Amino acid sequence: MSLIEVRNLKKSYPLGDINLNILKGINVNIENGEFVAIMGPSGSGKSTLLRILGTLDVPDEGTVKIGGADIYGGGTKLSDKQLSEFRRRNIGFVYQDYNLFPEYTAYENIVFPVHLDKRREDKDEVIEIMEKLGIEHCRDKFPFEMSGGEKQRVSLARALVNNPDVILADEPTGNLDAETSSEVAALLRNASDMFGQTIVMVTHDRQMADFADRVLVIKDGVVR
Repeated sequence: MSLIEVRNLKKSYPLGDINLNILKGINVNIENGEFVAIMGPSGSGKSTLLRILGTLDVPDEGTVKIGGADIYGGGTKLSDKQLSEFRRRNIGFVYQDYNLFPEYTAYENIVFPVHLDKRREDKDEVIEIMEKLGIEHCRDKFPFEMSGGEKQRVSLARALVNNPDVILADEPTGNLDAETSSEVAALLRNASDMFGQTIVMVTHDRQMADFADRVLVIKDGVVR
């Protein structure tokens, strides 16, 4: 069984007196441990699909299963609290702008999702993740003391710390130069290989997409 199953997913947004159809029937299977890149022109629905997979947006129609759990459709309607809990425990996020707390050190930013779930982190495991990502020297640094590449590595470590079913990365190199972008892309590739991590990444950069196992192209609201 696929880790992620999406069937006939549709989503529209109101624009004045009309509805703008963004997703027009997306069908996708993503396997456990697979690194998938999603590409497409601006406005094609790449980020909308990622937000729905991340339980941050609700589709108009269709079904989404993650790890066998019915997130949308299938006769299931999870409450906001249930969705929040599922998101916290099963999905890691890597953002273009890092989304780090400026008043927290790298270590504190990484373990934040664990504390949010009212659990204690495994310190040895956290340090191991930091070492594998090459940011152990950033442990006590604040975001303003780190480079863009270091901040994105911290963001990736934070996404990995809960051992989620899937990591969703939305244009993770959009704020980085070409050399650092390649380093981050390679890190995502290594995270998939080293941790067996499933990764779904939205990108406009073909060189970034080349690091993935598979590339999905969304055009006119469907996967081509």
